[in-house]
Amino acid sequence: MLRWSAARHPERLALVSAGRRVSYGDLDREVNRTANAIVGAGLRRGDRLALLARNSHEFVVLYYACAKAGVIVVPINFMLQAHEVSYILEASGAVAFVVDDALHVVGATALGGELGEQVRVRAMIGAAKPGWLDVDDWARWGDPTEPMVELDDDDPLELLFTSGTESRPKAAALSHRSVIAQHTSCIVGGEMTAADVEVHALPLYHCAQLHCFLTVDIQLGATSIVLPGADAGQILATIEREKATKLFCPPTVWISLLRHEDFERRDLSSLRKAYYGASPMPVEILHELHRRLPGVRLFNFYGQTELAPIATILAPEDQVRKAGSAGRPAVNVETRVVDDAGATLPPGEVGEIVHRSPQATLGYWDQAGKTAESFAGGWFHSGDLGVFDEEGYLTVVDRKKDMIKTGGENVASREVEEVLYAHPDVTEAAVFATDHPVWIEAVTAAVVPRSGAALTTQSVIDFCRERLAPYKAPKYVAIVEDLPKNASGKILKRELRTRFAEIAAA
Repeated sequence: MLRWSAARHPERLALVSAGRRVSYGDLDREVNRTANAIVGAGLRRGDRLALLARNSHEFVVLYYACAKAGVIVVPINFMLQAHEVSYILEASGAVAFVVDDALHVVGATALGGELGEQVRVRAMIGAAKPGWLDVDDWARWGDPTEPMVELDDDDPLELLFTSGTESRPKAAALSHRSVIAQHTSCIVGGEMTAADVEVHALPLYHCAQLHCFLTVDIQLGATSIVLPGADAGQILATIEREKATKLFCPPTVWISLLRHEDFERRDLSSLRKAYYGASPMPVEILHELHRRLPGVRLFNFYGQTELAPIATILAPEDQVRKAGSAGRPAVNVETRVVDDAGATLPPGEVGEIVHRSPQATLGYWDQAGKTAESFAGGWFHSGDLGVFDEEGYLTVVDRKKDMIKTGGENVASREVEEVLYAHPDVTEAAVFATDHPVWIEAVTAAVVPRSGAALTTQSVIDFCRERLAPYKAPKYVAIVEDLPKNASGKILKRELRTRFAEIAAA
């Protein structure tokens, strides 16, 4: 994809990051040099290179260099602790490890014990420490021609470790074929073109920012502005400075943009397309986006890592009419809602969402049993609960693990969250289950008040009781300064369940 864009648009601006502005021709040559350096370091087709780094120019170069060299890249969440990184290095069988200099302590600690023998190539982005190679030296490797490595469409391109619901994450192996098929779904459903100028602020180790946006942009020959993180002020300033036309954020980041003092001060008139995903957008925030960005076409992307990741898309024309919906299946995806026996359910009935697609993962790396379980009957079982309406629009009701069963009744946490977001003094909310001596599980909410609001737990409970059946209203409410999130902006309900596990007893 990069070679194709460089051949067609060699002088077009490809990448902007930390003050560097690089054309497609120059980017392709730098990637080729780095790929040849990787091969020169002894890595071969099928070897794994783990990449622990924040967003940067070097991240993009290394990602494509691995693809050209036939080396399987393993992007790692930079928020993980050393023992969690060690697990990924061991589980992936990585023989090479590239680390940000700012993450050197975590990376070096993760290499303890027998892993020191397994990982034979170590390199650093930034100021290299003793015993580590310098990635900048790879970028200056003498040979700018593409390495001659025989590759197949179904070779693994990368291993993406899913956060999942289990104590140990699984590595979804995505092939070149699956990612390219996924690009087609995004380009068609997301109205993406070579004229796009996009800000990439969410972590590139995550498949949403990486494959729905960055790698799509590079295939099309669009311009990518890569930021180190999702700082609201920096995003807004970058849109104004670069005249960006396109932006993806999860709902939590969109909320931070809307609440930032610069939202009204910055010139955002260049913005034409906006995308959300990773978690459902509260309907109240959706309406606010339409009011404050009236000229922007808004898309909802829903999916899973195992689908590279897009599954369904809600188009701009449907945002109000189908508010809260995840849309309809993308062009390369078939989606069904099934019961526990795998039988397709009719519209209006809630069941598990399953998919079939050429975008789907090859399977979980070195875990044949879990692969067979997740693909029972030939369909990928997402673990999400959903319902189709009569027009074929999917609504995601909840994660199976987030469905609360209180007093024998099922409560979808998202339904309660929608009510909480309608409260005039609530800026963020998360609903989850805590143990209860009578009801077995209690509906519990953690809410972040708007700046300056005098919010009380009882006022929140009363607000919900006026709008929900009594058993759905929260029994307990905690007012907090912020909600725990991962680097992609998804709220970590597991942490909330642990933090407030004893709330019923108190």
